[in-house]
Amino acid sequence: MEEPVIVPRADHSISRRDIDPDALKVLYRLKEHNYAAYLVGGSVRDLLLARRPKDFDIGTDAHPYQIKKLFRNCWIIGRRFRLAHVKFGQKTIEVATFRKNVPVSPDEPPEAEAKPAEGAGQKPGRPGAAALQRDNTFGTPEEDAFRRDFTVNGLFYNIADHSVIDYVGGLGDLERRVLRSIGDPRVRFVEDPVRMLRAAVLGARLGFDLDELVVEAVAEHRQLIATASSARLMEEYCKILRSGYAEASVRALNRLRLLELITPELASPPDAVWDSLARLDAYRLRFQSAPPELNNAILIGALLEPLGALARGPRDDAGRPDAGRISLGMLPVARRDLERLRHVAQMLPRLLDPDLPPRVARSLPNRPAFDDALVWLEVFGDAPDALDRWTSARAQKAAAPDGRQGESGRRPRRRRRRRRRRPAGAGTPESGGGRSGQS
Repeated sequence: MEEPVIVPRADHSISRRDIDPDALKVLYRLKEHNYAAYLVGGSVRDLLLARRPKDFDIGTDAHPYQIKKLFRNCWIIGRRFRLAHVKFGQKTIEVATFRKNVPVSPDEPPEAEAKPAEGAGQKPGRPGAAALQRDNTFGTPEEDAFRRDFTVNGLFYNIADHSVIDYVGGLGDLERRVLRSIGDPRVRFVEDPVRMLRAAVLGARLGFDLDELVVEAVAEHRQLIATASSARLMEEYCKILRSGYAEASVRALNRLRLLELITPELASPPDAVWDSLARLDAYRLRFQSAPPELNNAILIGALLEPLGALARGPRDDAGRPDAGRISLGMLPVARRDLERLRHVAQMLPRLLDPDLPPRVARSLPNRPAFDDALVWLEVFGDAPDALDRWTSARAQKAAAPDGRQGESGRRPRRRRRRRRRRPAGAGTPESGGGRSGQS
């Protein structure tokens, strides 16, 4: 392997002011205990592009349970790949030990018979204690860089001297604005077909061109995307819809002819789909990070509603809508998300009705679907007056002492519970009735 390109602090644009302060705490504590501590992956790429990183992942030569000893707020997760999650409130800083790829041996023992890797942090009797050694083989920073997907994701920021380290040519590709695979893309896409989807999405999000070899490899192996887990692909679609670059990403997937294999409904969609994605992107980009109200139900509804899938969904034997069987291509939509969308669809006509009876209007903010419906109205509604009216109603509800304030501003009277009358002939110790009075 060639010597890495090391860019000193004076020659790159990354400033510690732009790094999450909790990520800096983790980096410095690892360094203080004489471990290597690097920012890795997309955060380094985005900082060099003057973009705000979505998250800050850390690579280190400390093993998972060595990391845990340094942080009381640390949890070890994963079976095949042991990762450390350091928690700061709702925020998680992911810390991973440097790893390397180990080719699969033809005579490799079955997973149940394989021994766990030395130092992998496994304990006897734990789930995953028999994980394959090739899945838990620790490596050097250089080996870790070469197991990543694209060169622009293989850059490291070293907290020890604040330098940027490039083993894979990612700095040059950043300058050329080209997305290039680490290694032969024909091999890497066979290893993991989802990398084809990620190439299209990352190129669209960054505004980068795909390397010619990447485009050729997708054309050659795109059929393999149908072998990927539907749950994993659904997770990738939700990430796309939550990114703020959903329209550009879906168009990129269409150009590479991946949509026709995963979600053929989107291969030649009506204009309403592009309008829906553009509205979703405009709402998302108002925030630095994805707001929690953009849940999976709202996201997947941005595709299902303009496609008409909710209105013409399949029905059960009694002719009623069957919310549990709707899918988007090869992606099954979760029943809970469809149920939330159904409640939103039922509530929206009432929110848009200016002549709603006062009693009904007072009850709507207490409905479970109200917050989802309000988000939908804000993203897709084109009804600013209705949005202002119901946003004010929600604010008034939140300001009420018990969350149930009425028009008069007073708490509703609590109905007294009526005492049950005793049935005729029932005995009590005082009356001598019942069995207590028998000899």
